[in-house]
Amino acid sequence: MPTVFEWKGWKFLFYSQDRGEPPHIHVRKDRSEVKIWLEGLKVARNRRCTDQEINAILAVVKANRNEFLEKWYEHFGNR
Repeated sequence: MPTVFEWKGWKFLFYSQDRGEPPHIHVRKDRSEVKIWLEGLKVARNRRCTDQEINAILAVVKANRNEFLEKWYEHFGNR
């Protein structure tokens, strides 16, 4: 599970078993986690994140989307 970015204690990472899914990023801190689709910048799953946290995380993902996609394809090699 490579961590590709950190911000304010949040870890942005991939799970290696997600190879067959469309590009996305998991964002974790403590017991909270959100899964974001990188193509549409939509929340796929939310566990214990507030609306404020999600909005801030979405802004970070949007600003770093190209880097996350590049890292996704480096890791999974399925462009």
